[in-house]
Order: sequence, then structure tokens, then C-alpha cells
Amino acid sequence: MRRLRKAYLEITNVCNLCCEFCPGTRREPGFLTPEEFRTLAGRLRPHTEYLYLHLMGEPLLHPRLEDILACGADLGFRVIITSNGTLLDRWEESLCASPAVEKVSISLHSFEGNEREGLENYLESCIGFARRACDAGKKCALRLWNLDGADTRGARRRNGEILAALEAAFPGPWREGRRGTTLIPGIYLEWGEKFNWPDLSAPEGDGHCFCYGLRDQVGVLWDGTVVPCCLDHEGDVPLGNLYNQTLEEILNSPRAQAIYNGFSQRNAREALCRRCGFASRFRV
Repeated sequence: MRRLRKAYLEITNVCNLCCEFCPGTRREPGFLTPEEFRTLAGRLRPHTEYLYLHLMGEPLLHPRLEDILACGADLGFRVIITSNGTLLDRWEESLCASPAVEKVSISLHSFEGNEREGLENYLESCIGFARRACDAGKKCALRLWNLDGADTRGARRRNGEILAALEAAFPGPWREGRRGTTLIPGIYLEWGEKFNWPDLSAPEGDGHCFCYGLRDQVGVLWDGTVVPCCLDHEGDVPLGNLYNQTLEEILNSPRAQAIYNGFSQRNAREALCRRCGFASRFRV
């Protein structure tokens, strides 16, 4: 049975913001029920212990998040939540108390879709949550995935203000690492360049690239559709449905095998993958 580093299970594709960096989705909006979550997550569990509760959507919009976290704990998952940070106050107690929650990642670049609240108030809320989550034994990553060839110290948009707020809250010294910056033990700043999401309407590249889709990760949309990676936001590469197939069957299907073997040869077989700005980083 193939083991994966992680799986993405979309508990909702609905979001409360509209940000420039996010393509959104035209798919039917929906929310997994706790019973549906148990079915899908249970079929992922033999393959991985790390479960990310998103693909599209804002997971903290889910009205039964506590039940989903309890199910994740029952199944022995180490759960990672990625949030835009606007609803942390609503769920802070549940996130900090859940034995399943390993890490909460806050996309600080979401401030662009939340200007009505004001950057200062938004940052104060996110930083306060990060401290309290850290005190509860959770990891917390503060993300700025909006670099665009700009200087890391904030030439893009309002990153300078964000950096100043973080430096005031966490005076340091900060420790630079390969995958991010440790502000204090348990709280991290993760930088990343803005990339073009895969889109079938985008210009096609030459397809000479590599991807970790189906190699260390898999995505499952809220309707059970299995996709190769967390960036297939429209379900353009459906490989099967986890409600009526095992993940092993889906991973061994001809289409999935062609994708996997193609990337082993540095060759993107799918049209969507040849239009992915993230996969193009792995040209060799």
C-alpha cells in the first residue's frame, strides 16, 4: 500500500474572502458532514497520518468543525489547518484543545481581501492567536506567500508593515531555516513567491518539469473526487471518487499511473500540469 506524506481533504470549498492570489472555484459549493468526513478520512488514513483540512475554501467556516476535529482525533490524524485568519477568534478554544490539531497556518497575505477590518487589527488578532496556540502546544505558521521577485523585507504591498508588527511582537533573534524563519519556538514565518495556479485556459508550457502530486500528496474535493494535488482547484484531473473506490485502486488507475510515471521522467502528461506555475519551479 502506497504511503503518502500528506493528504488534502476539502471540508468546504466556500470562503468568506476574495483575494487576488486565490483563483477560487466554480464548483458547486458544499460542506462535508461529519459522517462524510469520517468515511473519506477513514479511507485516507492507511496511506498517511497528516491531514490538511482544505484544498479550496476556508475551513473555519465549517459549522461543525469541532465534530470534524474529534473524528480526526479518533482516526489518529495529525491535522493541519490553513486559514485566512479572519475567524480564529470563533474557533480558538476548539483548535487549541483538539488533540488532533498539529499546526495552524495563517495566510497573512489574505489581508488584501480583508481591508475592511484594517491591517493593524487583523495582525493583532493573528499574532495573539499564534501566541496562545503555541502556549497550548500547537505549531503556528504565519505565511506571506505573496513575493513577486521583491525584496524579502517587504517591497511588495504592505509586507513592510507586517514585518514591523512581527518584529515588535517577536523581537528575536529570529532563526533562519531552509523552509522558514523561527520567530520563537513553535511560531514560524514562511515566505513564498506568488505563483500562477494551474488553469486550462492559461498558455501551455513545454511540460518539462517535476511534481510531487501523487508522489507525496493527494487531494480530495468535498464531493469525494480525488485529484493529483492541492492545486487542482476545479477538479480538472479527476482520478476517481473515494466514496466508491479505495485510494489504492485510484492510485493504481491508468491515468494516475501515467501522471506518476510521467513526472518520474520529468514530463507533465496532463494539460493542467503543463499550465501550472508551481510545477514549473521544478524544471531540471
